[in-house]
Amino acid sequence: MPKRKRLTPRAQEAPSRNNEVNEDFELEEAKEVANAEPTMYDSLLKKLGSRNATVADALRRRQREEQGETDTDDDAESDLESISALEESDDDDDGNDDKSPASDIVGKDKNQSTELSEDAGSTDDGDDAMSDTDEEDVSRVDQPLSDASSMISNLHNHLSHKLASTEINSLLKRKWRYSWKMPALNTSNSCWRGTGECFIEDLETKSYYGLKPRLYKHWLESYKALGGTQFHQSKQRSFYSICSSYYDIMHHFKKPFYLKGSEEDSNIMDAYLIHSLNHIISSRDLMVKNERKLAKNQDSVDAESVDDDAYRDRGYTRPKVLILLPLAGIARRVVKRLIQLTPSKHKANVENLERFYEEFGSGRSESKDDVDDSQISKSKNSRKPPDFQALFEDNDNDHFTIGIKYTNRGIKLYGDFYTSDMIIASPLGLITKIGEAEVAKEKDVDYLSSIEILIIDHADVMLMQNWSHVNTVVQQLNGLPSKQHGADIMRIRSWYLDGQARFYRQTILLGSHTNPEINALFNQHCLNYRGKVKLESVHKGVLPKILIQARQIYERFDTESIAEADDARLKYFSEKVFPKIKDSVQHGVMIFVSSYFEFVRLRNYLKSQDASFCLFGEYIKRNAISRVRGQFFRGEKKIMLYTERAHFYYRYKIRGVKTVIIYSLPERKEFYPEIVNLLEESDDMNCRILFSRLDQLRVSFCALTICQKYEQVANYL
Repeated sequence: MPKRKRLTPRAQEAPSRNNEVNEDFELEEAKEVANAEPTMYDSLLKKLGSRNATVADALRRRQREEQGETDTDDDAESDLESISALEESDDDDDGNDDKSPASDIVGKDKNQSTELSEDAGSTDDGDDAMSDTDEEDVSRVDQPLSDASSMISNLHNHLSHKLASTEINSLLKRKWRYSWKMPALNTSNSCWRGTGECFIEDLETKSYYGLKPRLYKHWLESYKALGGTQFHQSKQRSFYSICSSYYDIMHHFKKPFYLKGSEEDSNIMDAYLIHSLNHIISSRDLMVKNERKLAKNQDSVDAESVDDDAYRDRGYTRPKVLILLPLAGIARRVVKRLIQLTPSKHKANVENLERFYEEFGSGRSESKDDVDDSQISKSKNSRKPPDFQALFEDNDNDHFTIGIKYTNRGIKLYGDFYTSDMIIASPLGLITKIGEAEVAKEKDVDYLSSIEILIIDHADVMLMQNWSHVNTVVQQLNGLPSKQHGADIMRIRSWYLDGQARFYRQTILLGSHTNPEINALFNQHCLNYRGKVKLESVHKGVLPKILIQARQIYERFDTESIAEADDARLKYFSEKVFPKIKDSVQHGVMIFVSSYFEFVRLRNYLKSQDASFCLFGEYIKRNAISRVRGQFFRGEKKIMLYTERAHFYYRYKIRGVKTVIIYSLPERKEFYPEIVNLLEESDDMNCRILFSRLDQLRVSFCALTICQKYEQVANYL
């Protein structure tokens, strides 16, 4: 087949353009091109041109085109005929490595043609191990094979889409309209709502639900090994179907494992891990397939075809999946299950597994660690609530990062980030890396530039840490890297070069409840062009968990805006609440606050009033806890200022509580009855709750929709 010359924009238009009708349009277009600023693609070509001859050639060609130096019309007509013939053979070429038109092959040096770039890995790392092009027949596994058209992956459809400027402008407006609703599987009080058109029913008809056949078979076997019988109607299969749509997802009513929701938590974890594995394997398959084509046809390579999108199959760096988790104990559960869900072909050997269990677990060996997490022996301090023990008894380290790499030898834990396929980290762990890169010029976090799936699990626990770390990490994703890192510029997807990667990143946000900070992240920093889908549920509230007969008095204060809410709350407290405390001779007053900011404001106010108080915040030293609790119990201090994070991390039984004042309702609704239940039995037990109309979400979590007895609370809102 003769070599095809690359068509310039003018040559492509020549055979079909009516010159008389479009002459004015061409002149205007030429002016726009002449005055256009250099694109990110041009800037990157200039930056890398001195290091790579192929890149330099591409840059020179683009410059010639801008100056009007184009191919002849005869060459253009010949090229159009070649394109037409190529389009006719595209469908057959998709699944056939032996059929690869020379005109579609990106130019490469013969010495480089048999080597995979850094992003694709080397043959020593075993890229063939990640390729499922030689899938065995799995038609016996509960799912019939479908025709070739239905096997087109959601990944390909998602990443091959080209955004128009109007779409980008619409996304940047951040105005989302949820236009459809779909009941959640096996849940009567929940439903999925999404933007755009409903996609869930279409996903149900895809062969293997869009999974690689070998991965689908292994997942099905793992499900049955755990006693599952209705896979196609299971929650994990249903949630996977939503993940595979590549929509941004917010599931903020997940019952976590430490709140007796082990089954639901595991189902969702399995779904997003299978989705991540499928994304990694499918991406690697495409790169390996293209490398084979390039190696086979290196003699017929045409350097003029370097701009062809057919072989743009990667980002700047290798990592494609980032999973943010709050604690090392949770990370251990995720990695353990990830290994179990990986097909046997890809996990013949797991490197550094013992080291992983020593650092992320309790030091147990691999064989001992196969015991279910629920069977782990209880902590010595059995006075702690069960949810506290389940969450913190294993490993409460919140500073960790780990890279996971798939090779022909199996899975490598603790791989270098630039050669890893997946990164699992805590927000604090990545914040430390980002800070080091800002200080030391030789360090960088460019491995975050090509993340295509971001999973934030147990976001509710991260709220108890420092949510600003999560925001910083998300804002750091999908930026332009500071170095080349061995990437082949001719193989990078065009939307990476154009700075549009954030519009293609899928974000999966999971937690047991929502709050304004989580909503803001989902609405402001998740800009996936595919759309958004979120779960809506009816809350049951927690009032039945209050075990004592205490009066709960809801006191509403007025505020005009969010900016004035904090000042209005403090003003109401100082004018309506504190005078009664000051005039009373009764001690044992606990003031509960949900944020450290409120803690500091109240501390300063109480100091200004010469009040008798002690502090129990999240930053209290452990050797001071007993002293503070003793002072409050003995009546030496009239008031205790107590924070939600201190309750989350310590969960001590505070004795001597006569009155509770909830300055701001807790983020975690299960804390509300725990705080009220701290009241000691007396004839005048009462709890006063301050709230405004802006606290509607928290009030609904704690008090509403329980029984008609508390309907008056709704009237305040």
